[in-house]
Amino acid sequence: MNNDEFITHNFGIDKELINLSKKVLSEVEYLFKEIDETAEFNQLKVLSAMQKNRVGEAHFSSTTGYGYNDLGRDALEDVYADIFRAESALVRPQLISGTHALYVALSGNLRPGDEIFSPAGLPYDTLQGVIGIREEKGSLKEYGITFNCAELIDEKDFDYDAIKKGINEKTRLILIQRSKGYTTRQSLSIDKIREVISFIRNIKKDVIILVDNCYGEFVEKEEPIEAGADIAAGSLIKNPGGGLAPSGGYIVGKEEYVENAAYRLTAPGIGKEAGPTLGILPLLFQGLFLAPQTVSMSLKSAIFAAKLFEEYGFETFPKWDDKRADIVQAVNLKSAENVINFCRGIQAASPVDSFVTPEPWDMPGYDCPVIMAAGTFVSGSSIELSADAPIKEPYTVFLQGGLSFYHGKLGILLGLWNMLSNNDEH
Repeated sequence: MNNDEFITHNFGIDKELINLSKKVLSEVEYLFKEIDETAEFNQLKVLSAMQKNRVGEAHFSSTTGYGYNDLGRDALEDVYADIFRAESALVRPQLISGTHALYVALSGNLRPGDEIFSPAGLPYDTLQGVIGIREEKGSLKEYGITFNCAELIDEKDFDYDAIKKGINEKTRLILIQRSKGYTTRQSLSIDKIREVISFIRNIKKDVIILVDNCYGEFVEKEEPIEAGADIAAGSLIKNPGGGLAPSGGYIVGKEEYVENAAYRLTAPGIGKEAGPTLGILPLLFQGLFLAPQTVSMSLKSAIFAAKLFEEYGFETFPKWDDKRADIVQAVNLKSAENVINFCRGIQAASPVDSFVTPEPWDMPGYDCPVIMAAGTFVSGSSIELSADAPIKEPYTVFLQGGLSFYHGKLGILLGLWNMLSNNDEH
């Protein structure tokens, strides 16, 4: 039995779709070479940082309780600082998500009367609750911190006039979200981030610039600190965890701002000195080592998905041959039924919980029902193949991850096939 026969026999995917996928793959393979070149560069960068900081077997021992004198944790943070070209890093399992890492970075560096300014419109849904754009208990708004933003022009270009008008004497921190979130805007490349940071520095030199780096790590050869950002934050169950990190988040940047964040994470007077690693250090080190290659698998899956869906006339963001700044692939599926069926196909292709049927539900932090398909080894890990969508117009699904391209390709095919076979229009 050859591969095609195995796919049809075991997963029920139509041979015509399999043949189309081969054509698509032949047309996108030249982009895979560029991805591999970037992945190799980032792999060498990670290796060099680990060697420079003399990572050894002793660093895999962990602490409990207060976590004082955790040599492995401190070494891991030094490695992160080197990789991201930062003065300091905070890498902790106690940071439960990207949203949490960003909240700690924001609240640690802002005080009542300060204002946050975003040059790329509203931030991701869960961060809107953190800031107080959407009313939530304990938001930064309750502590007298305000928010303002400038919308992108045509969802891709910075509106420099609006940015200049929006930054004022209260503006203490600039928040730049690299990925698109639940929108179809263009994700921000390092070059675009560098350009807007340079512009902002000419307006207000001493403002703190924070980049939400979620989904963007290792996609390009540079990271936000190299583009002039003061601080960046993200999740370990996304790109930098390499699919192995069971939990955690990171904050990197100037020592002062990372220290401020550490005092908010633990307590004033304690900061980075405490925080047990609870036996997971080997996974954090090894996941980081594998991360560049894992990110490359996710990027290949995203490109394949975009090209395949474009063959069926669906609008994709980004398009298959666009320059990529993150691992997220958005597809406008036109109806709630298509979104649900696609996500169920992704779930059915998963190695874990493939027998589960995803349903939309009212998730905390969102303003409408959300469906999530993620049969992952680490709960909620979006470096593993996953798909999610708010059930509202324009019915756009967001696909990300894939620990291997082989699995990513199959999941995308099964998701599309489940959608097409349950839709009379196609």
